[in-house]
Amino acid sequence: MYIGIGIFLLLVGLVIIFAYNGEMMIAGLDLVAIGWIAIGLGVLAIVLSFVMDRRRRTVVRGDRY
Repeated sequence: MYIGIGIFLLLVGLVIIFAYNGEMMIAGLDLVAIGWIAIGLGVLAIVLSFVMDRRRRTVVRGDRY
C-alpha cells in the first residue's frame, strides 16, 4: 500500500541530492538535508509496507473435505 509513496519519496530525494544544481538553500532550508530525509522516509515506507503485508497474510492449513 505504501510502496508507491515510498518510491515517490525515494525518487524525490535522489533528484534533490544528485540532479539539482541550483542554490542549495531555499528560505534557510538545506535541500541536501531534505533530500536525505526524503530518501530515509521512502526506504522506511517501503520496508514497513513489506513488513505489514507479511503480518496480514495468514496461512490456513488443514484438511478441506
